[in-house]
Amino acid sequence: MTGRTAIVVKGYPRLSETFIAQEIRGLEARGLDIEIVSLRHPTDKHTHPVHDEITAPIRYLPEYLYREPARVSRAWRAVRHLPGYRAARKAWLRDLRRDRTPNRIRRFGQALVLAHELPADIGHIHVHFLHTPASVARYAAMLTGRPWTVSAHAKDIWTTPDWEKREKLADTDWLVTCSAYASDHLTALDGSGEKVELVYHGIDGARFPSPGRARSARDGSDAGNPVRLLCVGRAVEKKGHDILLRALAGLPDGLHWRFTHIGGGDLRNALKTQAEQLGIAERIEWLGAQPQGEVLEHYRSADMFVLASRIGGDGDRDGLPNVLMEAQSQGLICVATAVSAIPELIVDGDTGVLVPPENPKALADAIAPLIADPARRERLGNAGEARVRGTFSFAAGVDRLAEKFGLPPAADRDAA
Repeated sequence: MTGRTAIVVKGYPRLSETFIAQEIRGLEARGLDIEIVSLRHPTDKHTHPVHDEITAPIRYLPEYLYREPARVSRAWRAVRHLPGYRAARKAWLRDLRRDRTPNRIRRFGQALVLAHELPADIGHIHVHFLHTPASVARYAAMLTGRPWTVSAHAKDIWTTPDWEKREKLADTDWLVTCSAYASDHLTALDGSGEKVELVYHGIDGARFPSPGRARSARDGSDAGNPVRLLCVGRAVEKKGHDILLRALAGLPDGLHWRFTHIGGGDLRNALKTQAEQLGIAERIEWLGAQPQGEVLEHYRSADMFVLASRIGGDGDRDGLPNVLMEAQSQGLICVATAVSAIPELIVDGDTGVLVPPENPKALADAIAPLIADPARRERLGNAGEARVRGTFSFAAGVDRLAEKFGLPPAADRDAA
């Protein structure tokens, strides 16, 4: 691979996509020369420390075409003479016939701008997410004749129709995804059978060092020192927060607990209303989105992490939630649902506890005995930390990506 690499993302920087920022920083550290291309401007009030460490320049495409008509028009006038324009326009019109949405039109307009404005020394386009960003990258690659590749994750896989996934797989050079669950699905759609590879994100031990101390012995018997439950995740349907609230409301009256939720999301107000209706609002703290350092402190001070993931009505679902790996890296016992790739991380009864999705009673029945048993929480938390640090290595994942980008293996770089 020659030249610099453009990495296309949906929005940058975003608090909920720390794993992408960490990967970009890791690739920079391994020698990849990067330019970040974002389809949207940032909306979060905070950033993570890793965003300050990234040196790559950032290019923002027009988020809405009508806001920058001159820029889009200049791009169209320039790229319509490129050899790849006819093929890209044909592919876009074929997609538009099957997906008659304003978003599909916006994707092609953004691709025109991307193709026009990318510096000549960009030799490769890599994109995070198989849905909207991959469409922009695909059209731009067709226009310019550049190779393009994909990192696929969760929602982008499960809310994209199979016809579109097949065609993108046929056009891309390679695709990596972060769970065996997703890899199996995409491999079945890959006509070549050779383009899809499983590469776990892993946990960066430098950013999530072991806490090095024992957990509290809180057992839910002291009203003045309740067991601390934690969930980190956007307030969206697939996270199952409404199920979790119902489970918390079903815990025995004699147990004393507090619950903290970290994350933004459109359903926060509805969830607060639900908590009021269930009579548990006074036990819950809603913190909204938080920077990584604050989240880390909550992992360390909590007694249990709970995530009630489910498959949403539109097919959206988690892949392998990074928050579970982060929590386990701190020795925090995790109770989660056996959905999508979560069983790849948590071994039920050995490194955490899994319950069926959409089942508040089963979730309550798993949480209650753990509240009362700090020794078991400690044992499962330690086992979870050992597994995540041993099996889900951030360095190994970034090293493999670096090789796929054509960089020398780690051993060769160290020797040099």
